[in-house]
Amino acid sequence: MSTAQDTLRVRIPIAQRSRNGRPRIQPPADYVPDTDGGTDPHVLRNFAQAWSWRRKLESGEANTIEDIARLAGVTHRMVGRMLKLTYLAPAVLERLLLERVPPTVPVKELTIVADMDWADQVRVGAN
Repeated sequence: MSTAQDTLRVRIPIAQRSRNGRPRIQPPADYVPDTDGGTDPHVLRNFAQAWSWRRKLESGEANTIEDIARLAGVTHRMVGRMLKLTYLAPAVLERLLLERVPPTVPVKELTIVADMDWADQVRVGAN
């Protein structure tokens, strides 16, 4: 049996939050990692889904955004918004997907940035 002198307690201030239905451990607010972990896998999944939907439209596999939404089980508004990700500037896509630099704005705001000219997209810092 151990005594109080043998016991060492370590307290790590973390919180568990749910993200997309999965538990995720959140570090303290003042924690700054040594290196960045790269692009969030959820962001990469959004890009992959958007490009898949665009290919289906272009190949004729799906005729409308509503068809894609019905097949994917999401709203047509979400499909329309996510399809905008396929119109980001090549320089922005290269930084996000190849170099794995995390976006400086949330994915929802990236869809707004996609409406800009390619030069403006790079200038506003969507990369």
